[in-house]
Amino acid sequence: MKDRVDTSNDVLNFLYDRIDYERKDTPLCNQSFKLDRMRDLMGRLGNPQDHLKIVHIAGTKGKGSTAHMIAAVLNAAGLRYGLYTSPHLETLQERFIVDGQICSSSELSEIIGLIHPVVEEMDRLAETETESNGKPTFFEITTAIALLHFFRQDVDLAIVEVGLGGRLDSTNICNPCVSVITSISYDHVHLLGDTLELIATEKAGIIKENVPVVSGVEQDGPREVIQRIAEQRDSPIWTLHKDFHVQASATDLHNSNLSSQQFDCFLDTDPHQQRWSDLSLALRGTHQLKNAAVALATLARLQQQGWEIPPEAFQRGLANVHCPARIEVISKHPTVVIDTAHNPASVASLVQHLETQDQSSRQILVFAASGDKDVTGMLERLLPCFDVVILTRFVTNPRALAIEQLETECQSVIEQFDPETRIPFIESSKDPQAAWQRARQLAEPDDLICVTGSFYLAGEIRSMVVGNTVSRVTS
Repeated sequence: MKDRVDTSNDVLNFLYDRIDYERKDTPLCNQSFKLDRMRDLMGRLGNPQDHLKIVHIAGTKGKGSTAHMIAAVLNAAGLRYGLYTSPHLETLQERFIVDGQICSSSELSEIIGLIHPVVEEMDRLAETETESNGKPTFFEITTAIALLHFFRQDVDLAIVEVGLGGRLDSTNICNPCVSVITSISYDHVHLLGDTLELIATEKAGIIKENVPVVSGVEQDGPREVIQRIAEQRDSPIWTLHKDFHVQASATDLHNSNLSSQQFDCFLDTDPHQQRWSDLSLALRGTHQLKNAAVALATLARLQQQGWEIPPEAFQRGLANVHCPARIEVISKHPTVVIDTAHNPASVASLVQHLETQDQSSRQILVFAASGDKDVTGMLERLLPCFDVVILTRFVTNPRALAIEQLETECQSVIEQFDPETRIPFIESSKDPQAAWQRARQLAEPDDLICVTGSFYLAGEIRSMVVGNTVSRVTS
């Protein structure tokens, strides 16, 4: 039996040979999604999660941005943090961050060396024992890597993002300091349910007995679901627009072109009240103000538990936060925006932001999507906003929708346009590299190129434009 993995190729082969639901979406059924196997895996590793202080974050959209904002403030406060997010844009190590440093290849190999024999033993039992919990999946192993890495690095606080759903997600074996639900919208409906209330029930599965909850959910139905589950578990809950509030600063209301946005946020709770005025947020898009409010409320919960976070840490952290490919402007002349929007709600936020900007001479869209996403819903929002649309198919994930299907979807959406709606010129490129080259060929200095539709497309094109991921990703 091979008990240690020594090379980067071995590490990647060991992981990518596993069942990976990021690469192959499968209905939520039988043995595929349950926590027994994850608990078994972590028990065999000594349950490092039981020795970590954790902020656990679920939500349809906004959880990655919110996680990065919390991390940035903790960093500014001098606290040592771990940050686990998924999927990665360019390199696997991006998922495992400590104090802004992505996990090194050597550290990853060392941790895999500890996990590998445990996983092999579980694999063997799965093949020989009828009562086994089955073979660990890709995401279960990467979650184990994150928790073990954070334990070994002796972080003060770990920020852990849910992969999918919440109730049965591999990360849900933790007992957090604060549970966070950023938003609810339609995504993964074949896995989580076809109503917002059902999706909210799955997300609210991360709520633990007597653990404070922060919710950014705005719609009445899912908000009530989360409120009810929190009450059933005696978990005190703060909700956006009820217990905490956010608004753009008066000086910033008509100044959307700035690289940062100014805002105010305050808690409206009794007896605890707190206000932050004229904060500067380095992330673009008015939707990020809501994410910032959720992050601030979460940090206030931590302060209540005795964590020392000085006032200046909030200002400095948010002013310097960096979250790659979230309405990220990576170059000018032409302006190039990369965004990971992959459902209608996140696309709507992107479009809203682009519409507030000075209009470029021409707007060029590079688009690809996964086959399980609401492609029609995304295209309905995107197509009227662009002059040229370049359809492509990312190459790093087999779930990419075929270009021919994208062309059909575009035609179906355009057929529903009213006569006044502008119709973009649509063409196709065989892969993201060809699509990027075509966009650059078409774009004049005053034009806009927007890349969106998928994490995988964003990652592939971002790596072409800005090169390899640097070792420090969070200020």
